[in-house]
Amino acid sequence: HNIFLQASNPGQFENDSDVLWQRGHVPETIAYHGRVGINTDAPDEALVVCGNAKVMGRVMHPSDSRAKQNIQEVDTNEQLRRITQMRLVEYDYKPEFASVMGIKNT
Repeated sequence: HNIFLQASNPGQFENDSDVLWQRGHVPETIAYHGRVGINTDAPDEALVVCGNAKVMGRVMHPSDSRAKQNIQEVDTNEQLRRITQMRLVEYDYKPEFASVMGIKNT
């Protein structure tokens, strides 16, 4: 996928804050060093999308089996013993977070 940016003078940035957008080290990439917000002017993570996102390809996540190797079965009894030692909790979202994220049932 390509991302195109157009400045008033192509090839130059309008002010110093725009320098955060840079060509990536890999061909046909662009990098931004900071937080990006879509439909928000206060992103609190690397990427915050307030609204729906459409992905026309795969989303890779560290828990994805395609990112792993040497997957082996484990001793079920040992794992059940470990699970019984886990701390289970219930929680409510903070009202300000729920409001920003559009969560009705906190």
